[in-house]
Amino acid sequence: MRPVKSLAELGLTAQGGAEAQITGLSVDSRQVKPGHLFAALPGTKVHGGEFIQYALRMDAGAILTDAEGARIAAEELAGHPAALIVAEDPRQTLAYTAALWFGAQPQTMVAVTGTNGKTSVATFTRQIWELLDLNACNFGTAGVEGAMTAPMTHTTPEPITLHKLLAEMAEAGVTHAAMEASSHGLAQCRLDGVQLTAAGFTNFTQDHLDYHETFEEYFAAKAGLFDRVLPEDGTAVINIDDPRGADIEAIADERGQDLLTVGESEVADLQILNQRFDATGQELLFSFESKTYQTRLNLIGGFQAQNVLLAAGLVIAAGEEPNHVFDTLSDLTTVRGRMQLAATRDSGAAVFVDYAHTPDALETALKALRPHVMGRLVVVFGAGGDRDTGKRPLMGKAAAEYADVAFVTDDNPRSEDPASIRAAILAACPDATEVGDRAEAILRGVDALGPGDALLIAGKGHETGQIVGDDVYPFDDVEQASVAVAALDGRVS
Repeated sequence: MRPVKSLAELGLTAQGGAEAQITGLSVDSRQVKPGHLFAALPGTKVHGGEFIQYALRMDAGAILTDAEGARIAAEELAGHPAALIVAEDPRQTLAYTAALWFGAQPQTMVAVTGTNGKTSVATFTRQIWELLDLNACNFGTAGVEGAMTAPMTHTTPEPITLHKLLAEMAEAGVTHAAMEASSHGLAQCRLDGVQLTAAGFTNFTQDHLDYHETFEEYFAAKAGLFDRVLPEDGTAVINIDDPRGADIEAIADERGQDLLTVGESEVADLQILNQRFDATGQELLFSFESKTYQTRLNLIGGFQAQNVLLAAGLVIAAGEEPNHVFDTLSDLTTVRGRMQLAATRDSGAAVFVDYAHTPDALETALKALRPHVMGRLVVVFGAGGDRDTGKRPLMGKAAAEYADVAFVTDDNPRSEDPASIRAAILAACPDATEVGDRAEAILRGVDALGPGDALLIAGKGHETGQIVGDDVYPFDDVEQASVAVAALDGRVS
């Protein structure tokens, strides 16, 4: 038997004091069933109010919308028995409603936001919990991983999907969960209603200016995790080395949240004191509460130390003993598609795959690889179509400055002309070799490797498809790297 809850139980007040018994929640009018609450939300192209008429034909029990949605469907709503809830911010109202509808969540929840590093931090957080024998998951760009696994179509799902997922986790016995908080998800209030113990901030650089009109709007979306979603008794775990870390710290101070800072800065609570790099990882020296610790990280890239300590900070903020947390760090493993060792040539030259798809991420990845490489640093990269065009020359500039050899290829061109995307990159990276076919570019990148060299294949990371037009073709950078190495080193019959 389907559960039924009243509007009052869902924290909702309808116009005229009308009551309704709700049998489910829907944001798609095609999925409305009798008694559902249909959320008619404002959209970028069409207002959900246009679909209220269809929801009413499917016997929706209540409509949640804003004043504009109610105006659009005024004729259909007039005299109809469905309850009407008009909210100033129907997205936020839906998020809280979904939280009350599904009810259960893992008892310990943390979230992390920032331009880069979210997946790594969330995954390392989950790994630390698992190493402490806790039943944990992380979820975001790479789907749901850990004690429960599932695919996801968005880094931060819409509220109904998100809270349904959290309830399923709780029912499956998951007690600890780390989630990625995207700027889109935060701007659309998808996380509102999630009961967070702590929240992390990694960094802030250029991305998503196809969605957010300005840098400040983009930052305000990220900051929403701390000024709106994280409760006042929560802990903000902040990369204080980032220029915008101080702004997040000010928000946390103003709201009375506890602070735990991470970085090389002398004021950091979890302070990176030194790093020594080798071919397979790094030795890390850091301090916490006046004590110094040394650990081995089997991870490529100096920035991974910040990601690991940010994850450690989230776990400590969520109640675990610091010494026990630090004991787990040497057992952390690479996140798929994040500085992942994909293949090694017979000469010893290594091939890495990374999700770096912003100018800062590409620069960071190349600079981070350099101390691990004795020879030349080769990069294969591109830029996505239908996304912030301003990133393209900046990515070319990063490759020109920090790589010795560069191949510019296609990423996910989507509806754009791939050649025009490559041209925008090449304008700032004129010495690069243009190879449109990504598989061929990877093969040529691998072929360019000599002893002591390393190749970074950047942009797609964990993705297993390439988007061209409206089609998604199977494509895995890790797999292609392995095939190329095998073919060039004569390992294929």
